[in-house]
Amino acid sequence: MNKSYNVLIVDDHPIIADAYKSAFDFISSENKHVNFNISIVHNSDDAIQKIKKTSKTANIDIVFLDISLPPSTDGKILSGEDIGIKIRQLQLNCKIIIATTFNDNYRIQVILKNVNPDGFLIKNDIDKDELVKAIKTILDNSPYYSKSVLELFRKQTATDYRLDKIDRQLLFEMSIGTKMKNLPGIIPMSMAGLEKRKKHLKQIFEVQENDDRELILKAKEKGFI
Repeated sequence: MNKSYNVLIVDDHPIIADAYKSAFDFISSENKHVNFNISIVHNSDDAIQKIKKTSKTANIDIVFLDISLPPSTDGKILSGEDIGIKIRQLQLNCKIIIATTFNDNYRIQVILKNVNPDGFLIKNDIDKDELVKAIKTILDNSPYYSKSVLELFRKQTATDYRLDKIDRQLLFEMSIGTKMKNLPGIIPMSMAGLEKRKKHLKQIFEVQENDDRELILKAKEKGFI
């Protein structure tokens, strides 16, 4: 019995996206009864457009998703994490495989909580065999985590970096130099609420209350910007 899967690859590096496609092609070459209809996009805007358009008429069965994507032109999508959240809203049965360069335990915990991916790969772990193994495992309805992710799980601490969309948008706007006084016009929150958020973020990242620069540096180091 033939089985066809709709696949979306989202990565801003064409060479990496082609490597993912090659892994799917290899699986098809091994099993003539399995076919993958593959679409590739390289930025957040095209990814969201593709997901919304496809969701009206068909299912997306598998998404290979990079986290380190530049923000969308309207600023509503800050990274691949937001794309993953949108996929979960529009494509309930889609299997998401995260592939990222981030190897910070706290950042990975947040992605796991917000996106709940079926697979999680650190790009430094990836080769052809790893990709093929990950895809086959996901197709068998089992989760797949690469070696570095499993090692980070074993090193988990009690610290909880539970940042929501407002937190991440606040950090992003601060990182590009937006003044706090202008933020209520960008983020749907009062100035008092934003200041309270910023203070809480400084506590989370363990930086001095008056040190905005250190907050941005720590957030970048942890992969939240």
